[in-house]
Amino acid sequence: MTSLRLILSLLLFASSVSVAQARTVWVDDQLYLPVRSGAGTQYRIIENALPSGTPLEVLEAGDSYTKVRTPKGSEGWVASQYLSREPIAADQLRRVSQQLDETRSELTEAQQQLASVTEERNALQNAENNLSNRAEDLQTELKRIKNIAADSINLDRRNRELRAENQKLRNDLEVLTAENERLEASKESDFMLLGAGLVFGGVLLALIIPMLKPTRKTDNWA
Repeated sequence: MTSLRLILSLLLFASSVSVAQARTVWVDDQLYLPVRSGAGTQYRIIENALPSGTPLEVLEAGDSYTKVRTPKGSEGWVASQYLSREPIAADQLRRVSQQLDETRSELTEAQQQLASVTEERNALQNAENNLSNRAEDLQTELKRIKNIAADSINLDRRNRELRAENQKLRNDLEVLTAENERLEASKESDFMLLGAGLVFGGVLLALIIPMLKPTRKTDNWA
């Protein structure tokens, strides 16, 4: 059981060392670096003339030589002094140029999107202005309708008042008509009474006047 734990610990340590060493370096500027089978110039070359900028995976770091894996999959040793922890300037310039082109492309796309958004914003602003003007027109129309409705209510109330006044006038007219008819009837009655009084007075005078004349005495001496 102890041996199994020891083996597992060694495997974990070896894997952690391998992971820690699995980094990338690059062949330095203006070099064609050979990959040898061992850490020294006496070892045979297994891959010749790696150009500058070639990325290499570090398998084992050393002072003078570093064990690497090439992009072709070959594993060997190269001189550490010709390795760089950063990409060479040409690769950096090429990557920066590529990033610049991508940035320019993104900038152009962003400008196009900005123009499209600006156009949409202008269209929306125009639509908002039209809606605002329409809202003002509708508000004015609503106010006019309210005024008309208020006038209609006032007219209806005035109409009811006029109808009430008309009915009152009709009632007063009926009262006046009845009073006029009563006066006419009373006048005819008075006229008839006056005529009767005149007739009666005439008759009375006709009776009284003869009685007032002196009677002639008969001349007995004749």
